Amino acid sequence: MTDTALSPDTQRARRNVMILVMAQAFLGAQMSMIFTIAGLAGQSLATNLCFATLPISATVLGSMLAATPLSGAMQRWGRRVGFWIGTGAGTIGAGIGAYALLQQNFWLFVIGGLFTGVYQSSQGFFRFAATDTADDAFKPKAISYVLAGGLASAIIGPQLVKVTSQAMVVPFLGTYLAVIAINLIGSVLFLFLDIPKPPVSTHHHLIGRSRMELLKTPRVAVAIIVAMVSYALMNLVMTSTPLAVVGCGFEQNTAADVVSAHVLAMFVPSFFTGFLISKFGVERIMATGLVILACAGITGMIGVDLENFFVALILLGIGWNFGFIGATAMLSSAHEPSERGRVQGMNDLIVFGGVTLASLASGGLMNCSGGSAQDGWQAVNLAMVPFLTLAGGALIWLWMQPKSNG
Repeated sequence: MTDTALSPDTQRARRNVMILVMAQAFLGAQMSMIFTIAGLAGQSLATNLCFATLPISATVLGSMLAATPLSGAMQRWGRRVGFWIGTGAGTIGAGIGAYALLQQNFWLFVIGGLFTGVYQSSQGFFRFAATDTADDAFKPKAISYVLAGGLASAIIGPQLVKVTSQAMVVPFLGTYLAVIAINLIGSVLFLFLDIPKPPVSTHHHLIGRSRMELLKTPRVAVAIIVAMVSYALMNLVMTSTPLAVVGCGFEQNTAADVVSAHVLAMFVPSFFTGFLISKFGVERIMATGLVILACAGITGMIGVDLENFFVALILLGIGWNFGFIGATAMLSSAHEPSERGRVQGMNDLIVFGGVTLASLASGGLMNCSGGSAQDGWQAVNLAMVPFLTLAGGALIWLWMQPKSNG
């Protein structure tokens, strides 16, 4: 069936998804760039190596703090305004980061990471925006397609790091200047979005369920828990990966290749994750994602050969994809349009709260657990166990619920 035979609503939904795919691909490249080098740059600036990944933790903290205000802004003024706030903050964050590198100022570099987190939070809403104009059948595929845009960012980001990280006298300065350009150019894409604002109340009472009522809904609660665990574990391990790879005797470019393989694994499955959810059910895909994440941790603990890093990070990416897309699909079908801003902001606040804790723990575990990079890497992978136990228990609890409660 060609686009001319589709209804106007369907054409609009697909056009919006295409724009969001391009945004995920181009603007999203900055996150793989920053996660590749921020820990290494922090290590070169920090007086205490235990704080090396604090700039990344600041980025995640910024995402957590920005989630609810951004969601509220999108609820009131629309997606376009929220996304422009994100790219504006991304530009400011990269600018502060570049200046901090010039001044060799670690704490200023951390502040830049906070602003970058506002952009990261706005990017997280791309997947929700894809469902705004999609019908129920198209929603899982819309989420998958948008996240599949990360496939291009997985290629663009690490390659730009290779070209820019040592391009200037000050290491990593060129990378942050490239991030500024990405935000300025990419913000133009949102001019072409066609997403109506959600309904607003003309009265003072709340439309739909309160946040507490939403949290008491089993499918909402479990979706948030699995999304948080999937994202937290991905961040926990990926934040430490460049430090571990370099600490185990490999080059920075090799670390960039490992991160690139990981990000590819995060997004390549998106081409079929939506289909798998439709065929096997969202709960089974989420459970499969958790099992794959466990396999990633086991692989990381087995050894520190280069192939171990590649396999562990590839499994980490696939597990994140199944767990996170599954959780997003479950959440998107568990609330009404009038509850959109409330539930999505609450979701990302909790998700990035967990990710912030994981990111903060990552640097301490990697650099301050034992006397070597190998010891730190073991501690990072072992720390996955309680997170996986929480998410697995939540899914089992959901399966035990009466259908009427789902």
